Amino acid sequence: MLESLKISNFKSFREASFDFGRLNIFVGANGAGKTNLLEAIGVISAAVFGVVDDESLLRRGIRPGVPRLYKTSNKHHAMSSNIYFEAQGSGCRYSVSLLNPLDKPRPKWHFKTERMEDGERTVYVRGVKNNPNPEMGGMPLALSQLPQESRATYFLSDLRDYALYNPNTPALRGLVPDLQARVPVGLSGGGLSDGLQQILSMLEKDEQVASALEEVEALFSWVGSVATTTQSAQILSASLPRTKRMITFTDRFMNQRYNRLTGADASEGILYALFLLVLCMSPQGPKLFAIDNVDQALNPRLAKKMVHLLQQWLHEYVPQKQLFCTAHNPVVLDSLDVSDDMIRLFIVDRDSDGLTVVRRFQTTPELLRLSKAHHIPLSQLWVDGYLGGVPDV
Repeated sequence: MLESLKISNFKSFREASFDFGRLNIFVGANGAGKTNLLEAIGVISAAVFGVVDDESLLRRGIRPGVPRLYKTSNKHHAMSSNIYFEAQGSGCRYSVSLLNPLDKPRPKWHFKTERMEDGERTVYVRGVKNNPNPEMGGMPLALSQLPQESRATYFLSDLRDYALYNPNTPALRGLVPDLQARVPVGLSGGGLSDGLQQILSMLEKDEQVASALEEVEALFSWVGSVATTTQSAQILSASLPRTKRMITFTDRFMNQRYNRLTGADASEGILYALFLLVLCMSPQGPKLFAIDNVDQALNPRLAKKMVHLLQQWLHEYVPQKQLFCTAHNPVVLDSLDVSDDMIRLFIVDRDSDGLTVVRRFQTTPELLRLSKAHHIPLSQLWVDGYLGGVPDV
């Protein structure tokens, strides 16, 4: 688990540090820097992989860009020559400093310094003077020499496999290819039918997976059953593109002779909920991952319930997984058990210089008084500006 993170001179962050839980939700105004934080973890992931370039970043769902867009550019502060990250978890710490000149940008960022520690033991270290190939990071070599069952191996592997997901409806429906395909599902939601089939194959042996699927189906009153098929000629228009396997649904309100639908016909909400299910419950999914706009495509009450289910799954079903996500729908806040230290809400703002600042929300006596005295939910307190993280409009 990624327990803490430090960032220096990356995008809208000048200097920032964070302590994380199992489920971490970031809310704030558009453009405040929420996604920048999720992308910072992606850069660390690419560094652990050993190469930081456009291909490696895209593979993790990170927007590629020239160095001037990655280094903090702010009229009130001088621009640094490098960006720096430090990640800690499971008694391990990994830090890396990356360089790329502004005037003649290179395809690959150079590793200036890199260090990996397992407790008091230094696993790997290098600086400018002992850096034979600055384009290549040292963690692939370090991983090959570490015991397979060591905590450092687990920590680095989880960081390396991190990805930022941002699904879209055409990819979820299987109507367009996913440019960043992964197992069990692509970064845009492609391959959802194959990922779902894996989940369906686990139902008889895994009660938690079966319960999670039932919980998702219960959110949609029209859903009678969910399945997948490779025989779609009878239920999908011949003019539509198709993948080899497709998701099918039965609509319990329709005539039983004609109540079978594909993902191309069904509500996008059920597809998005199934996407979250597959990503969380599949044993092949990453243990450390992020979702941009976790509340998209869902009715407010569905979004609230879906985030409640995510808490339950991460706490009871898959405690080995860790999720970071952004949200914009206020009702999502009302589903969070902020008294649980593993469930963390972060408020994201810009300071007077325009730099991103992130503050963990923790209940204060004043907020409790307002909420109880006037029966005001957390969502309303956020909209009314008591929590911060709202635009000045």
